Amino acid sequence: MDSETVSTYLDTNIVIFLHSGDASRLTRRAIEQIESAELLVSGMVMLELEMLYEKGAIRYPASEIHFDLNQQIGVSICQLPMAAIMSSAVRVKWTREPGDRIIVANAMANNEAPLVTADRRINAEYRNAIW
Repeated sequence: MDSETVSTYLDTNIVIFLHSGDASRLTRRAIEQIESAELLVSGMVMLELEMLYEKGAIRYPASEIHFDLNQQIGVSICQLPMAAIMSSAVRVKWTREPGDRIIVANAMANNEAPLVTADRRINAEYRNAIW
């Protein structure tokens, strides 16, 4: 990645699609963004993945998913301070869903970074959502 590469966040659903090898569920626009960006996930995505694993909805724990995607396509966990993320989260008024609110806030706190998501509500409300 060069210095012009944009940091792009991946929502939980996108991480699951990529890890399962089901890129056919992604739009062309989402794929192009993923292929051209430094890829990050919010810590909230990691928590959601682990919760899905704990209830049996996905087959692999969050740490294994992250390790695999880090090795395959360079996905990293965002290291922004929680205080910066929460400062952005209090400005997200269009949802009461804490996971969505924190994931969007994480991208907002990183210079309004793009967020690749299949979530309709996030796509409608976050101006830098990509689908």
